[in-house]
Amino acid sequence: MTETAVAPAPSLVRQVSSRCVLSGIFALLGVVMAVWGARMPAVQAAAQLGPGRLAVVLLAAAAGMVLGLRVGGSIAQRHGPSRLLVGPAVIFGLSLALLGLCRTMPSLSLLAILFGLGHGLLDVGANSAAVNLERAYQRRIMSSLHCAYSVGALAGAGLAAVTAWAPYQVIFAIVGVLTATAAAAATPLIRSSGQLDAPAHHSSAERDDTPPIRPRTMWLLGFLAAACLLGEGAAADWSAVHLHTLHSSEAIAAAAYAAYSAAMVLGRLFGDRLNARFGPTTVVRAGAAVAATGLGASLLVGSPTAALLGWMALGLGLSTAVPTLITAAGRGGPRAVGVVAATGYLGLLTGPAAIGVLASLTSLPVALALPVLLAAIVTFSAHRALDPK
Repeated sequence: MTETAVAPAPSLVRQVSSRCVLSGIFALLGVVMAVWGARMPAVQAAAQLGPGRLAVVLLAAAAGMVLGLRVGGSIAQRHGPSRLLVGPAVIFGLSLALLGLCRTMPSLSLLAILFGLGHGLLDVGANSAAVNLERAYQRRIMSSLHCAYSVGALAGAGLAAVTAWAPYQVIFAIVGVLTATAAAAATPLIRSSGQLDAPAHHSSAERDDTPPIRPRTMWLLGFLAAACLLGEGAAADWSAVHLHTLHSSEAIAAAAYAAYSAAMVLGRLFGDRLNARFGPTTVVRAGAAVAATGLGASLLVGSPTAALLGWMALGLGLSTAVPTLITAAGRGGPRAVGVVAATGYLGLLTGPAAIGVLASLTSLPVALALPVLLAAIVTFSAHRALDPK
């Protein structure tokens, strides 16, 4: 007698399908942001923007993103985060394509606001949906979803590097249209999945173990996210400069951010398993200690090899922090996720400028002590946010 294959349970199929779709959305976020950032010098040159006028364009994108995060939290709270996974992705992609057609600061600024708005709406939708999906799985998956973002960012940076010879308008158009098309194609899968909007039901004991988030805890989560994302901004904007000041070759200096990103991908790849085994508080605190010790020691040694290892330690150490903080914010629903994400991005956006100001007043190694100090603060403060009483 032959055995009959047992079909997977429908709920399991929906979970896997939802996870694949959500991973794709996180990856698209990473690709688009990396392509936009990597080709920024070409945009600046084409529009003949000085540093001040370019700062206005970047500020417009940041304002649109923060607005999207705040508004998106309210929309997701009322209607579910799946409403923010298609429309905002289409806006995000098409606005990137249109940015390639702009040649003046006013037009770039207007499109940058739309680009940032799409980014913010999509970000809070993806993270809120990830919180719900993680509950449906009843185990940690947030780190792996954020790993998809990091992989997408690496892919986007690589794409920008190998197509540096091509006009940036063409790259923006291709990536933007493909992003919008992929999001639209995923609409049936998103609509058919209840996992992204409806968290799984928990027992009363589980609800007692995860009390609703308090306002002061929410703001502490936001501060910790800002502290961690400031480190990411420092790596993106200052790691290559740091290596260059240590008289490293151009190739090694350029590899600094890639090394940081690769270490972050590795940490996020194993982050869920580490959280399940040791607990999120222990993992975040230990990781932040690795980040602070690694980058801090490299600043004291002052050699190119030590600096490269220091940036890798920062990426590895901070890799699981933001996904874990987003999961913790999920106790307060999408609005809390939006607040924590918006506060966190302030660190990403303002951190590099703050380091630049400090470096002009002192020196770059002294200024880079800022992310070291903040990582140390995360080490000693994370338990207050992740172990609410």
